[in-house]
Amino acid sequence: MSQPWVYGEQFSFSPPVRYKGLINQGATCYLNSVLQVLFMTEDFREAVERCPGSDFIDYHLKSLFGKLKDQTTDTFDITKKLDIKRVYEQRDAAEYFKKILNLTSPESSQIFFGKQAHRTVCSTCQTQTDTDGKFWHLPLTLLDSQNDFSVVNGLKDYFKASTFSGDEQMYCEHCDAKRDATFEFVIKRHPEVLTLLLKRFELDYRSMTYLKINCPVHIPHTIQIPENQTYELYAVVDHVGDLKHGHYTACIKPQEEDRWFKFDDARVTELDFQPFQSDNCKRGRMSQKVLRQIRHCLSPLLQEKER
Repeated sequence: MSQPWVYGEQFSFSPPVRYKGLINQGATCYLNSVLQVLFMTEDFREAVERCPGSDFIDYHLKSLFGKLKDQTTDTFDITKKLDIKRVYEQRDAAEYFKKILNLTSPESSQIFFGKQAHRTVCSTCQTQTDTDGKFWHLPLTLLDSQNDFSVVNGLKDYFKASTFSGDEQMYCEHCDAKRDATFEFVIKRHPEVLTLLLKRFELDYRSMTYLKINCPVHIPHTIQIPENQTYELYAVVDHVGDLKHGHYTACIKPQEEDRWFKFDDARVTELDFQPFQSDNCKRGRMSQKVLRQIRHCLSPLLQEKER
């Protein structure tokens, strides 16, 4: 029986592989990691390649992806399109994941697009009010830095209904008065590729600075969210370091492979230690991850880096 993946443990790497890397312009590892996940998401890559014209960032991604199939390449056109001028300043991978998708054509970005409602139900008259909104990722807060964090439990907490009573009562238009109420998130459109954002930074009120929560995170190979939608892990974007300094990499299992690879800027290697060989849980200090619906394809996971 194989052991769970302890992300960050020491292991050797295999010789060079057929996948190509991206050149770091200074501190653009955050961008390289996100671009590799997008490139290795086959449905997204194919949609980008089908997009005509140059109205969207698809035009620049198509050029980059074409080069990346055959050679290690640079990201100058992408950083210019994203108006990244200070390439020696590290940014948040999750932020640029969203920026790229917002600039992408609807056909290409729709596989990452989900819709959820903030649902409020009056406990007196049972009037239901939904406030709809789209999402690119679901944020999971790591509340206790002293204990291991379970993504499964984090999702349960995210979708768990909350009750507002006493001083926290909410105004009900139907009752024309403040009433007890329940509040919960409801998924109305499940994305083909589900992205989870692990929020690893919390404000320390004594120093008034953000501190990183470095507790181990348990990530299952497959996961279910409400309405019995099942997803399978295929990519992780990871950040090591602290708020001001660090490095991003991506670990990805290509759709046509049963092996995981590490994408570290221009260097791409096969992981000598392969997770999920005979165990259904990976343990590591992860940041952001991507999952895919089993009936479609797999998607990425991202780690938050506060600014």
